[in-house]
Formats: sequence, structure tokens, C-alpha cells
Amino acid sequence: MAQSVNVNFRMDADLKKSMEAVCSDMGLSMTTAFTIFAKKVSREKRIPFEISADPFYSESNMAHLRRGIAALNNGSGTEHEIIEVD
Repeated sequence: MAQSVNVNFRMDADLKKSMEAVCSDMGLSMTTAFTIFAKKVSREKRIPFEISADPFYSESNMAHLRRGIAALNNGSGTEHEIIEVD
């Protein structure tokens, strides 16, 4: 059997608490959950779920938002009513 080692990393306290609760509901410890994740990554050579960036935070959208804010601050922009979506 391979020797066990400790791996340390930081995460938000609320996230840790939430993950511990979910793992407990599944009858797992966080160590077991992370070990399962590590084995799957090692075996498949990929992250075993989709990771994508939120397009809202793309550089082009952020630049557009900055231009809009500058225009509003200069008095040349147009404010719109908030549209409620059901």
C-alpha cells in the first residue's frame, strides 16, 4: 500500500462547513471525497466536471460596463428602468 501524505489548502469557512455536511449526508469524510476526486483526475487526466467562465465577467463586457458607468458619471448616458423577470 502506498504511503499516505497530508495535503493542506485553504478554503472559505462556509464552503468547508457546507462540504462537510454534504459529505456527511453521503457517508463520506472530506478526505474520502477529495481522494475520490484525485483518483478520478489521475485516471482520466481531466477535471471530472465542466469548468467554464461566467461570460458576464469577460473583459469585453467589463469594458462595456466601465464605458457605461463613465457615460452616466459624465451625464451623457441613459438610465433604463429595471426589468423584472419572472
